[in-house]
Amino acid sequence: MMGDPKEAGAEASPSGAAAGGGLSLLSQADSEEPSAQGSALFLGGNEVKSRAVVKYSSAPPRAAFARLEEKTDLKLPPANWLRESAKLGPAGTTILGNSKKSKPFSSFGMAYDFIDSVGNDVDVVSDSENIKKLLKIPYSKSHVSMAVHRIGRTLLLDELDIQELFMRSSQTGDWTWLKEFYQRLIDQKWQRKKKSKEHWYQKAILSKFLYYSINGDGAAQPVPSSAEQQESSSSHQAHESEGASWPAPFEMPSSVSEDPSASSQGREPLEPSCIVGHVASAPKEQNLTTLFNDGENSQGLKNDFVRNILWTFEDIHMLVGSNMPIFGGGRYPAVSLRLRDNNKPINVLTGIDYWLDNLICNVPELVMCFHVNGIVQKYEMIKTEEIPNLENSNFSTKVIKDIAQNILSFLKSNCTKEGHTYWLFKASGSDIVKLYDLTTLCEETEDKYQNPFTMPVAILLYKVACNMMMKKNQNKKHYGTIRTLLLNCVKLLDKSRHPQIIASANYMLSELFQLDEPKKEESSDSPLNENSDESYSEEEEEMADSDENGSYSTSSDPADDNKAVAIIKSVGELSVPEKYKSIHQIRPSCAFPVCHDTEERCRLVLSYVLEGLKSVDSSIKKESDLPAADPSTPIPLKYEDESTRGGPEGLEKQMALFLDKMGSLQKGSCSGQSGMTPGSWQHKMKLQLILKSSKAYYILSDAAMSLQKYGRALRYIKLALQSHDTYCCLCTNMLSEVLLFLSQYLTLCGDIQLMLAQNANNRAAHLEEFNYQTKEDQEILHSLHRESSCQGFAWATDLSTDLESQLSVSCKCYEAANEILQFSDLKSQNPEHYVQVLKRMGNIRNEIGVFYMNQAAALQGERVVSKSVSAAEQQLWKKSFSCFEKGIHNFESIDDATNAALLLCNTGRLMRVCAQAHCGAEDEFKREFSPEEGLYYSKAVDYYLKALRSLGTRDMHPVVWDSVNWELSTTYFTMATLQQDYAPLSRKAQEQIEKEVSEAMMKSLKHCDVDSATARQPLCQYRAATIHHRLASMYHSCLRNQVGDEHLRKQHRVLADLHYSKAAKLFQLLKDAPCELLRVQLERVAFAEFQMSSQNSNVGKLKTLSGALDIMVRTEHAFQLIRKDLVEECDQPKSDEATPAADCSPNLNREEVIKLLSIFESRLSFLLLQSIKLMSSSKRKMSSNAEEDVVLQTNKQIYSQLLRATANRNSTLLERIEVVICLLEQLASGSSRSSGSAAP
Repeated sequence: MMGDPKEAGAEASPSGAAAGGGLSLLSQADSEEPSAQGSALFLGGNEVKSRAVVKYSSAPPRAAFARLEEKTDLKLPPANWLRESAKLGPAGTTILGNSKKSKPFSSFGMAYDFIDSVGNDVDVVSDSENIKKLLKIPYSKSHVSMAVHRIGRTLLLDELDIQELFMRSSQTGDWTWLKEFYQRLIDQKWQRKKKSKEHWYQKAILSKFLYYSINGDGAAQPVPSSAEQQESSSSHQAHESEGASWPAPFEMPSSVSEDPSASSQGREPLEPSCIVGHVASAPKEQNLTTLFNDGENSQGLKNDFVRNILWTFEDIHMLVGSNMPIFGGGRYPAVSLRLRDNNKPINVLTGIDYWLDNLICNVPELVMCFHVNGIVQKYEMIKTEEIPNLENSNFSTKVIKDIAQNILSFLKSNCTKEGHTYWLFKASGSDIVKLYDLTTLCEETEDKYQNPFTMPVAILLYKVACNMMMKKNQNKKHYGTIRTLLLNCVKLLDKSRHPQIIASANYMLSELFQLDEPKKEESSDSPLNENSDESYSEEEEEMADSDENGSYSTSSDPADDNKAVAIIKSVGELSVPEKYKSIHQIRPSCAFPVCHDTEERCRLVLSYVLEGLKSVDSSIKKESDLPAADPSTPIPLKYEDESTRGGPEGLEKQMALFLDKMGSLQKGSCSGQSGMTPGSWQHKMKLQLILKSSKAYYILSDAAMSLQKYGRALRYIKLALQSHDTYCCLCTNMLSEVLLFLSQYLTLCGDIQLMLAQNANNRAAHLEEFNYQTKEDQEILHSLHRESSCQGFAWATDLSTDLESQLSVSCKCYEAANEILQFSDLKSQNPEHYVQVLKRMGNIRNEIGVFYMNQAAALQGERVVSKSVSAAEQQLWKKSFSCFEKGIHNFESIDDATNAALLLCNTGRLMRVCAQAHCGAEDEFKREFSPEEGLYYSKAVDYYLKALRSLGTRDMHPVVWDSVNWELSTTYFTMATLQQDYAPLSRKAQEQIEKEVSEAMMKSLKHCDVDSATARQPLCQYRAATIHHRLASMYHSCLRNQVGDEHLRKQHRVLADLHYSKAAKLFQLLKDAPCELLRVQLERVAFAEFQMSSQNSNVGKLKTLSGALDIMVRTEHAFQLIRKDLVEECDQPKSDEATPAADCSPNLNREEVIKLLSIFESRLSFLLLQSIKLMSSSKRKMSSNAEEDVVLQTNKQIYSQLLRATANRNSTLLERIEVVICLLEQLASGSSRSSGSAAP
């Protein structure tokens, strides 16, 4: 580079307005905003706006020029000629502007240094000599030959010295295609034109004059003539050689490809700043380590201008390089110094030259020294704004402005393809200007990479893209621009010659797609997305020229012009205001491709990653270059049955090995197989690409998971983990972010294995999806296999057919994810992910616990008659209990009380399974409620109570609370029922058993919520009714069997009556329990009969009988429900013949109904008969009672009808039910009539 950069505006002088309202100078403070006096030049009423800000200068502080004495002989060299001095500074002789020869890549040197300006703010980047040459086209007959390149909205202009090129072509044969084209179409008799002696004479005395002017003593100090000749010739050769520094067609030097400083710097893995090291660091303020070493910089890729100036001419923004010497010592802070032959008047071309130089460098004054044959005559000072009005060199600044605008519009309209080299050519003496696309012409030759501009253009495209990527505040609407830059960069480069840039560009392309964010809706304020992806590709058709630009057309030109892209028929047209308008946007559309779904976005990313990996792999030269795998051959996906790997035990070993490996990664002890040098650009780039591929596959897997495509999801997560395994093999220092990714991958893998376990019925489809692979995936896997066996996570990604194995693998995935979070304190840095992992661990342990519990229950069902519980069952209980216990610990560690309660509930259920196993181990006839059953039921109760304590209150989670409460009620109820049905009389007294049953039943009732209107309310009502029924039956039984204690008997009688009435009340609320209601009412009648048997007085008996008959009347509701069910059952076959009648009413047990109906008929008959007998005998003894007469008559009629009905054996069940309902209605009306007549 050119020494230490100076601050912007370093070359500008202190501000001060030029006299007459001319050009004002901008100081450093004014460099951003025009000064109050303005920076415009007013001449003849035509306003030309010009503003210059020096962005960089390597010139020393400005020295005053030494005014030479008259008669000084400039033919004699001064003593300091061509020697360095402190006044010249580090730039050496360049500051005196000895070489006006532009270097072939001079604009690229500037563009590299001011990368921020390229593509956005600046219209043109070029040497000031090229700018002047273009603006003088209408005035000059000399030839013009320039290379034009487009980067975004910026055009780069460089001199294309045809003569120099063709001389080189004769020596090397590099440019033969262009030489042949030139000779065929433009100048058939081309030959090398030598420069005249006059040319060299003028250059020599100018050089000596400038050295005299900085000498300061004003005296000539000649050197010996022989030395003069030697110096003179050497300076000529030096100047000539400067212009002749054309490189051969570019190749990436081998030293660069191995340069570790040119690769990623090991920063955060997914930041675009680590693309290819310092290549991305565009700002001039840094020491730029480019892809070119010093050898290449000497070939013209160096910014060796003394100053770089941001020049705004009217509305055109230009970054211009200038070597013009600027001195102090005039009326103004800065002057330019010129030497003129007094015998030759100043012409227009010279005037334009001087004027533009002063405008570009912001110099307000020109000092001219006149000489005759090298002898100094006089000095003259001219203001910059007066130059256009000098005698013999009058020109209109307005016309110059029009020329500038027309040329820029012409170039912008026609140089439309980014990355192409265009050639602007005007032959000497011709008025026609032609524009050729050299890239297209070059592609027609055998070697399309012969264009030497290809590499610098590609690098510049790459650098501009890097610079845009580096800006954190960059709006995403620029992503389309960046993508276009990178795609064009990749198109220009030969993959075999420039693997590093291609790999880096592809990595950056992949970085443009935000994998982990959902696609945002297209932003309404950005018009960029209105066009399709193809609208900015290089294959786009040129826009049709408008009528105003008809002169671009080549239809009327000779046949030899058909290769030209565009033509200016006459240079005179350039002076016509707005003759050419830029009708073609430099980048018409940089729409970022619209990816409609995640898969499409990830697939695009993977395509770029693959290209990057190919570039890296192709650059690694190794003789034993890995087992050659054919990318077109699918890599076999091994299918292993869990049994061959030793089941869960084998899994434990693989997990242990995996964790050992993760531990070793912390110490950085891994290396790849392909022999890449750690720290080399290949190594760093492959790490980034592999990490990107793993992330893309993870996102694909997650998307497939949400679509319930579990086989596909497992395939993608397998590829993600294989990518990560390779990353681990290459990585020398594992970053915590990368470990976090791995934890996330394993978590998702656990989710997938769990879902596969739960969707076993669709296993064939999942297996087919799992085994499918795209060609792209195979090729990426092939690249991974160059570094690693990719088997590090095989334990986690196999698709097993065994449910237990899948659940175990899922659990191990979560455990591994959790273990990884213990590394590098990731747990505290990522609390949300940590909580998710622990939740999943708790959940999978619950799933495994339930699996083992169900297996144990199944074994228990298979055990028909056995005295003891099998060892297999006990083993399953232990496994299940262990899983539940660990799961509870997981949930409790993250304060997840709800899930902990659910697992405690499942543990309670396991205890009940254990209890049931012990009850099934005894002979049914000798069956007693065993101590083991009691123990396990008590444990179950404890776990349910713990679950309720964990929840605290119902408000915390009503559904879970109700569920636990129900299970607890069920446990108490089961325990009480078993004790009641299989009383352990061999161990306990009857009274103790009755007490325990009663307590358990009441506890069950306590946890049975009959009032809350939930889905479970009917169940709760049924349970509560059943409990009351059982308690009533128990007290009824006690009353029958008990002798002695009258107080206790009375207590039992009250309790039995109470529970019977509660049971009946609850059963009446239910619509699907008519048999239960009927049974309760019949038991109540039996209870009344039992009470009547112990009564002595007829009055008491009649009262009891009356109560019993009332109960009978209240059974009508139950019979109505039964009749309804029977009617529906009979109607069903008519509407649906296919459905058998037996299945129509699953709630109605016909045998039970018939049995209860028979009992009911006999008890009703008995009660009526007893009632008739008692009432008849009491009537004989006592006086007549109208009320009793009515009841007696009614009872006799009903009894008579009942006897006839029961005697009819042919009646159907429905008919019998209907008779009973009819009789009950009569009984009810008879009793109401009797009570009515008795009222008076």
